[in-house]
Amino acid sequence: MEPIINLQNVTWKRQNQTILSNINWKVSKSEHWAVLGLNGSGKTTLLNMINGYIWPTKGQIGVLGKIFGKTDIRELRKSIGWVSSSLQERIKGTEYAENIVVSGKYASIGLYENPTEEDFQKAVKIMEGLGCSQLAGRTYQTCSHGERQKLLIARGLMGTPQLLILDEPTNGLDFISREELMAAVNKLAADDNAPTIIFVTHHIEEILPVFTHTLLLHQGEVFDQGESKDVLTSERLTHFFDKPVQVEWRRERPWMTIRE
Repeated sequence: MEPIINLQNVTWKRQNQTILSNINWKVSKSEHWAVLGLNGSGKTTLLNMINGYIWPTKGQIGVLGKIFGKTDIRELRKSIGWVSSSLQERIKGTEYAENIVVSGKYASIGLYENPTEEDFQKAVKIMEGLGCSQLAGRTYQTCSHGERQKLLIARGLMGTPQLLILDEPTNGLDFISREELMAAVNKLAADDNAPTIIFVTHHIEEILPVFTHTLLLHQGEVFDQGESKDVLTSERLTHFFDKPVQVEWRRERPWMTIRE
């Protein structure tokens, strides 16, 4: 079976500066991964590369069994759902919630096509699964930040993607909104028909039990990768952050504190 993501010796340079260096990473179909790294570690660059928006300086990239350079990237993107904070800024405040979700079928910002009644029924079903069906009929500008993130995730699912990338979806959320969003993501990932999910964060406590694997990215290099409980230990994260930290697992989630 072809891996969902397969990066082999991938390096990317910009103006003679190495942003990503010798990345080797393979994601299998049955796995959900968290990608953990501080700001500036190269997480966004990695996502742009997986989506085909930038090309590796060297190395090979395969996504959903398609090798970059031998496939139509625009067609490939139709099988990838990508949720990032940059999307929020591009959506009109007067757009209705259900229209935002349906637009994901066409990978457009705004609804310019003529969707069917079945499209809207599917959108409402997806919204129900994420606990935001009550937003139907409301405009984007009247939704809270957490509600907007749920709508964007629903939009990302509208095209029935095989791969869903959530790029720091909890940014700017308060504690309650964050936990509500995380609960929705956890429920989604646990579904037998869920796409493979890549969850990008710089908060270790957001790595839920469904994220069985974790990739640690540090200054553009893979610091460690593997099963989350093997990677997210006090010893490894002390080296990763270059700070003495203590990791405790509570309800199958890791929580980290700095040791005195």
